[in-house]
Amino acid sequence: MNAGSSTAAPDSSLEPSPGIARRHLALLLPHLPVDRLRRLGLEGPVLLWQGIGPRRAVVACDGVAGIRPGQALGDARAVAPEAQALEADPAADALFLRDLGLWCLRFTPLVATRGADALLLDIAGAAHLVGGEAALLDRAVGGLARLGLRATGVIADHAAAALALARGGRGGLVVPPGGDRDAVAALPLSALPIDPDVVATLSRLGLRRVADLHRQPRGPLSRRFGGALLRALDEASGLLATPITPLRPPPVFEVSREFLEPVATRTGIDAVMPLLLDSLCAHLTMQSQGARRLVLRAHRVDGGVQEIAIGTSLPSRDAGHFARLFRDRLDALEPGHGFERMALAATETEPLIGLQSGFAGAGDAAREEEMGRLFDRLSGRAQVWRLAPQPSHWPEREVMRVPPTTVVEVPEDWPLALRPVRLLRRPREITAMALLPDAPPSLLRIGNQALRVVAAEGPERLEPEWWRDPPDRQPRDYYRLELVTGARLWVCRIGFGAEARWFIHGHL
Repeated sequence: MNAGSSTAAPDSSLEPSPGIARRHLALLLPHLPVDRLRRLGLEGPVLLWQGIGPRRAVVACDGVAGIRPGQALGDARAVAPEAQALEADPAADALFLRDLGLWCLRFTPLVATRGADALLLDIAGAAHLVGGEAALLDRAVGGLARLGLRATGVIADHAAAALALARGGRGGLVVPPGGDRDAVAALPLSALPIDPDVVATLSRLGLRRVADLHRQPRGPLSRRFGGALLRALDEASGLLATPITPLRPPPVFEVSREFLEPVATRTGIDAVMPLLLDSLCAHLTMQSQGARRLVLRAHRVDGGVQEIAIGTSLPSRDAGHFARLFRDRLDALEPGHGFERMALAATETEPLIGLQSGFAGAGDAAREEEMGRLFDRLSGRAQVWRLAPQPSHWPEREVMRVPPTTVVEVPEDWPLALRPVRLLRRPREITAMALLPDAPPSLLRIGNQALRVVAAEGPERLEPEWWRDPPDRQPRDYYRLELVTGARLWVCRIGFGAEARWFIHGHL
């Protein structure tokens, strides 16, 4: 096991910090749909097709020659009858691409998907951790190859330039800083994200390379082909920044451990956790921060990424408390052939200033912290919450659930009327008999029992809340009843006359 590393994520706005040039790694996976199926055990030649209107068209193939994407499936099968024809699954491919993006979090916290077959990594300030940009490129492409995926990687200043070079067949290239424009000049226009019909039209005009567009006046190009062409050109040439949207917000604090030998046992996992927790809490202490949510990501050797998250009621940086919260949840990890990397991130933090013992208020703070730890331990076994008043006169909306450590202020005039100790989660419909239409019920039929009412109070009419209820909602008339058995109920009537319906809403 090597020494742990910790990183503070860059600003999520993705704007360059002073003195730090942005660098991006584009990983193109042109055979992603087929490679995904190969990992599931598919063998031999294969054709993937997708319905496009009334026809079935080939979208990917492997192990056969003379077939191009877009060709009719019938023609393709005539050329290669030995190939298996399978329907493509774009949704599964998209999920797999996202999983690969999570796998790439080992290189940088800023990873985004682009299209259906590409990953973009913002590697500014991260390449030196693995020996430079060329080493990072080799490590990323080599790691995907070990997972059975064919990838092409390029590093450049701008994400669009790196992706265009990868699509243009310049895999393995590390463009020097400031060299994006010259590097993409020789690319065919098909490497840019522009409509194929526009590429064909430009080709008939003799414009086949990016350099050919650079030499043309921009006004006529924009008028004839629209602003999308110039935008794609400027992004690929490095004249226009292309911000990426990370798969997840970068963590404020993160520490990680990579292993020379995979960790495949609970004993090994238990040995790593204190190292991660102590390192993370040390960083939190230096920044006077406390964590509210921690996420453990375990990277398996087969490329899978498993996550376990814990939350706390109060901000904390107590490694022992975090370890107790993680202890039972670590059983959910499935190492398989082992974990090659484990990372722990504080995804939600708050300022936390320590209090010296003996000062006024320190005892109250200590008791509050101890209560917070108790709630955290209980939350791992059951839901823990408390009730707080909510501005509403509708009974089921008068209170809301809040975290147990929330300070609840109860207004002096709340509740507005006497309410039952317990409301039923689902009001129970019953049958009631009254001497007069608006009189309290004198007899209730609950299931197979007919029970006489010996005392009644009401009605208390509650009108719907017009600002949130549908216009057809009816008012309710509530009665407080005591039955001959001694039970005291809170019942309501909805509607009038023969259409009236009665419900038990609570117990007094």
